[in-house]
Amino acid sequence: MVCLGNICRSPLAEEILRTKAIQHKLEIIVDSAGTSGQHIGEHPDKRTILNAKTHKIDLSKLKARQFSVSDFDNFDLVFVMDASNYSYVISLARNKNEIQKVQLILNTVYPNASLSVPDPYFGGVEGFENVFTILNNACEVIVKSLIMKNKKQNE
Repeated sequence: MVCLGNICRSPLAEEILRTKAIQHKLEIIVDSAGTSGQHIGEHPDKRTILNAKTHKIDLSKLKARQFSVSDFDNFDLVFVMDASNYSYVISLARNKNEIQKVQLILNTVYPNASLSVPDPYFGGVEGFENVFTILNNACEVIVKSLIMKNKKQNE
């Protein structure tokens, strides 16, 4: 999961997906990063932490890090929050296979629409709740997709 600073959208998406994966007994590794190094080592935005907590999701242990080329080696999928994040991440890709790993997260819900998850950083409480709803829906689609993939592999 990748956003700009790794303090609002991507850590929230990370924990939503991790929580859903645990509930469905999926063994996956989920992480998040930012395209900017501005917040490296910082915890998520307090408003993001509070919003997640209202949905029984704990972000308090997460710390921001910057996306790196090695993430292509460590992950099968890279979900980005907007077109700017997409451009940055694919600029680091070393080959077509790595580029194919990168997807706008909302394309899981709205295929080929190339919609962005709005950045709630400069907005109010409603913006953080809106982002939670958007990411929760996307992560639900991702989990269902992973469940289907596992079923096909086990057939």
